[in-house]
Amino acid sequence: MTMFLSCQEQMLPGATLLAKWDFARRAGFDAIELRGKGDLAFRERLPELRQAKAAGVVMPTVCVEMTHFIGDFDAGRRRDAIKNMASQLSVIAELEGVGAMTPASWGMFSYRLPPFVPPRSAHEDRHVLMDALGELGEHAKREGVVLLLEPLNRYEDHMVNRLDQAVDLIKATGTDGVRIGADTYHMNIEEASPMDALRQAAPWLGHVQVSDSNRLEPGAGHLDWWQLLSTLKEIGYTGSLAMECRLSGPPEDVLPKVPPLFR
Repeated sequence: MTMFLSCQEQMLPGATLLAKWDFARRAGFDAIELRGKGDLAFRERLPELRQAKAAGVVMPTVCVEMTHFIGDFDAGRRRDAIKNMASQLSVIAELEGVGAMTPASWGMFSYRLPPFVPPRSAHEDRHVLMDALGELGEHAKREGVVLLLEPLNRYEDHMVNRLDQAVDLIKATGTDGVRIGADTYHMNIEEASPMDALRQAAPWLGHVQVSDSNRLEPGAGHLDWWQLLSTLKEIGYTGSLAMECRLSGPPEDVLPKVPPLFR
């Protein structure tokens, strides 16, 4: 098996998943990465997703799209995020996919802005995340998929910014139901050597999202995609590369330019 390229569904033209799939295939993509909204909305899409799967749409992963996440400061919101992620893992398992991706949090706190001191200690952060990852990792194992933990840059999350931090948490949980979902944009900000970080995290790498240095589509910034592909091949990565980014122009013009970068 070799790496394949997917595109998140919201970037693809078309009113339905089948229409988006038709465009994606013509543009050179191999799969669609889904987006999982809160309030169990992803589970409510099951009739649509089942129909798409029966029609041949390849949907290996779902990336969470919620207002709160598994590391939230509020226990109720944290519990709701865990419930939604468990549901998304079950749905992606039914679609015979690989896993569901989530950060520890997004936009909840930054050391770079007042008040500069979070309401929870680093020890408490770790305890909260290990509880959530342990529970969801075991659920993922039962479903035959993986939870994908995504490190975000320091301006978006204060808890998990680098691949080695994700590795440390995954190892501490003791479950192989959690893997890393790496994102080239965040790595460009946080990793001293992104390629070395991938090499060191290779045994725990489950998914890779791609966007360029400026959060636009690959090819619109300064990242070296040949180097990324070479490194992923070197470490034996055979999963998908999923586009998660903004677009520099109309999708009909921009998206077909991306797949040739990865062939």
